[in-house]
Amino acid sequence: MQLFESEIAMNALTRISRGIGVAFKDGRVKGLLAFTAGMILWASVFYHYVEGWSWLDSIYFSVVTISTVGFGDFSPETAAGKIFTMIYIIVGLGIFVTTATTVADTILSQNDEKSEK
Repeated sequence: MQLFESEIAMNALTRISRGIGVAFKDGRVKGLLAFTAGMILWASVFYHYVEGWSWLDSIYFSVVTISTVGFGDFSPETAAGKIFTMIYIIVGLGIFVTTATTVADTILSQNDEKSEK
C-alpha cells in the first residue's frame, strides 16, 4: 500500500515538474515573470535610496510586499515611501496574481493535455 502511495506522489511530482518546464517556455509566462521581476527591482531601488535600506532588505521587502505575505518586520518611514508602497501594493498585487495564475494555468493545461492522450 505504501509503495502505491509513493508511486502516486512521484507521478504527481513528475507531472508538476514537467508542467513547470513547459510553463517557463511559454511566452506569456516569460513576459509576466520578467515584468514581475522588473517591478520588484524597481521597488527595491526605490526602497534602497528613499528609505536607506540595504539591497537585501530592499529586495526582501519588495518580494514580501508584492506577494502579500507582509511579515511586518520592515515598514517605510518616509511619506514618499508610504505613498509609493500603497501604489506598489495595488499595482503589484494585480501583476503578481496574474503571473501566478498564468503559471498555474499553463501547468494545469499541460497536465490536462497529457491526460487526454
